[in-house]
Amino acid sequence: MKSDIQIAQEKQPLHIKKIAEKLGIKEEELIYYGHNKAKLSEALTKRVQNNPEGKLVLVTAINPTPAGEGKTTTTVGLGQAMAKIGKKAVIALREPSMGPVMGVKGGAAGGGYAQVIPMEDINLHFTGDMHAITAANNLLCAMVDNHIMRGNKLGIDPTRIVFRRVLDMNDRALRKIVVGLGGKLNGIPREDGFTITVASEVMAILCLSESLSDLKERLGRIVVGYTYDGAEVKASDIEAEGAMATLLKDALRPNLVQTLEETPCLMHGGPFANIAHGCNSVLATKTALRLADYVITEAGFGADLGAEKFFDIKCRTAGLKPEAVVLVATVRALKYNGGVPKTELTAENTEALSAGLCNLEKHIEILKQYGVSVIVAINRFQTDSDQELALIAKCCEKKGAEFALSEVFAKGGEGGIELAKKLVDTLEHNKASFKPVYEDSLSLYEKIQAVVTKVYGGTGVTYSAEAKKALAQIEASGYSHLPVCMAKTQYSLSDNPTLLGRPEGFTVHVSDARVYAGAGFVTIYCGNIMTMPGLPEKPAAVSISVDDDGTVHGLF
Repeated sequence: MKSDIQIAQEKQPLHIKKIAEKLGIKEEELIYYGHNKAKLSEALTKRVQNNPEGKLVLVTAINPTPAGEGKTTTTVGLGQAMAKIGKKAVIALREPSMGPVMGVKGGAAGGGYAQVIPMEDINLHFTGDMHAITAANNLLCAMVDNHIMRGNKLGIDPTRIVFRRVLDMNDRALRKIVVGLGGKLNGIPREDGFTITVASEVMAILCLSESLSDLKERLGRIVVGYTYDGAEVKASDIEAEGAMATLLKDALRPNLVQTLEETPCLMHGGPFANIAHGCNSVLATKTALRLADYVITEAGFGADLGAEKFFDIKCRTAGLKPEAVVLVATVRALKYNGGVPKTELTAENTEALSAGLCNLEKHIEILKQYGVSVIVAINRFQTDSDQELALIAKCCEKKGAEFALSEVFAKGGEGGIELAKKLVDTLEHNKASFKPVYEDSLSLYEKIQAVVTKVYGGTGVTYSAEAKKALAQIEASGYSHLPVCMAKTQYSLSDNPTLLGRPEGFTVHVSDARVYAGAGFVTIYCGNIMTMPGLPEKPAAVSISVDDDGTVHGLF
């Protein structure tokens, strides 16, 4: 089969105004970025705000494995399939970070014949949103260090600055650095470090803001550090929020692109799915809901992380009410959960598959407790046997979940028609009664306990002395009402990445906590979460090049 980039480059995209016309968007409501991508103006958002709302559908997956589950590919393919059966649908996705693109993970525009295009632009600079977030973030950092050097009227403790610089690239050498060296003119020396841009609180804020005024207010709430007396120092104390919002005014607008089959897609924002909520922007999702009858979106990692945060943070914050969830699973990933090494996943092994089905069962249970219907999408590969597929079908029937085979990677929308029909039928015959897994009024400790026991299936939580101290300060500062954002490994339902399948009887250890006051959640750290990835021995970047005519090669 051809590579993703070969498939994408063979498609001549429609002019983006033609895609906009499918959604009833006027040309004057577009801000063009060339012929094949555009931003949606504020005028459009205001014009459609009283349109009837479409149905919101989340695509999530079982725990990620080295075999890959195909969540974004399924999302794109399902959107294409909905169009094929005559439904007005729009896809709402996150933007990819350039770090993984140049590293090892790859991009986030789908794959095979279920892709969003122009995939080269999307996976590289796109419309400049990542650069704007980087600039706004680093402006605040520069203003903090400048304030300290210029007399430090606020009394900021240089050892307690918690807001770090960012870069949209994998660069392990920048994880821990010292700034301000070289004498008085260069500032006050202190320890610092970089995180990747998608892990910035500015990214999380952009994706939860619904207007420029909301964005500016949230930016002002960012806690950048603490004084010598232990008081919070916010971005508003530095008077940085106005300039930051100015840098972000264009980045706040959702991006409109298209799939290989000319299905509209709003691709906007991409917060880290561990320390942040891992979903596309609220503004893009809400705009999509006013433009189409069905909105297909996704959340990062498996249902225990991505879906939980979509429900308990994004939907809670924005007042969204999802109607159904598509849960992506593969034969290969379930065999991996059953103990088969990555090198042996293509061979039929019904015994290992049966052992790994407990992971699928748990994810179905996680989703159902939120009051939404669940459809399992079995992402089919050529090596899957009929016996293996039958075992998954039997498991879904036992758990009361609808299911359908998906072959969108190889066949595009045609390969997702069964799944699309099953989704529409489910939406027509089942009314959702969405509810988060915990109430706002609970303490932070009670919210953490609820996620660990109700979602992960753990028995309890332990806390380090540092975590207890941090939580005490956060609660004393008046943030108990905020939702919790659990930062743990994505590879297991527990906080131990080696515990595959459906671990039981485990406790989750909380090592630290930090308030993201601007974004509006408290991140709970369970273990050491890497926020600045490094490059592998052979980075993907070594295979990427460009011809004299501008044609890109080696990008997947």
